[in-house]
Order: sequence, then C-alpha cells, then structure tokens
Amino acid sequence: MIILGIDPGLAIVGYGVVEYKNNKFRTIDYGAITTPAGMDTVERLELIYKGMNQLFHMYDIDEVGVEELFFNKNVKTAITVAQARGVILLSCKHHYKPVFEYTPLQIKQGVCGYGRADKYQVQRMVTSFLNLKSVPKPDDVADALAVSICHAHSNRLDKELDRYGL
Repeated sequence: MIILGIDPGLAIVGYGVVEYKNNKFRTIDYGAITTPAGMDTVERLELIYKGMNQLFHMYDIDEVGVEELFFNKNVKTAITVAQARGVILLSCKHHYKPVFEYTPLQIKQGVCGYGRADKYQVQRMVTSFLNLKSVPKPDDVADALAVSICHAHSNRLDKELDRYGL
C-alpha cells in the first residue's frame, strides 16, 4: 500500500509518501509544498491544490492520512490552516483517494506508542521506522511522515480486527 501523509499548513504543507508492505516501510518521497508569505491567500491555496495534484500524478497513492486541525489560541492561524486543509481534502476527493484523519495525539500514539510523546521522540521514531540518515526538515515534513506511519499502523490494526471478525 502506498500512503501519502500530510501535515497541512498555509505556508508549509509537509508530505511523505511511503510504501507499507509485509509490515515493512519503504520511503518513496518526502518534502514540502511551500507558499510565499506575501502572496494573496487565494493564490497560496491554489499553489497547495496544484502541489497536491502533482503528487497524485507522480505517485500511485492508495490512501491519504491527514493531520486533523489542532486549535490553538491564534484563531487567524487556525482559519488559514483550515482553508489549506480544505483544498488538500478537495484534491484527494478529485483524485478518488480515501482520506483518513488523525489527531496529533493519535499520530504520536501510532508512531511512539505514547500519545504525549514530544516532537523529538516522534522525529527519532520516524527516522528509525523509515531508516533515514537524518531527521527530515522542516519539522512539517517529519510530521507528515509520522502521519503516514500512523496510518499504516492504524490500517494494519483494522485489517487484523476484520480478519478475526471483531
């Protein structure tokens, strides 16, 4: 299964494309879709949409994992991230890709086995699971790869439960 993990944002959309087969990971690609700070919001959203479409054209993605929006105290930031998530989800829909959403707590649990793990622990586990030489940068990219790993682990559990009729 080829999984696209997404860490949404307006300035940086982290992405990670991994294959999960026979309980093993293979890193295919990772990086970021970036938009300039001075650009109009609508144009930035268009860049994100086009970047997502390009990923779907480059890779034979089976499923997409997206981090759910974490509301902090800055409402303006939350709104812009929500707008970016909207175009990301629209691109997934236009390419007929199933989307699975995960909270930050679920992602940490799926990668580290502990929902309160710190960023450093998550980055170390991502690097270890994917056999990378160093932690992917910026942090949004490592977060996107963590979403991919979380989805692979969640999906495996679902299939195991189905197999046993649970």
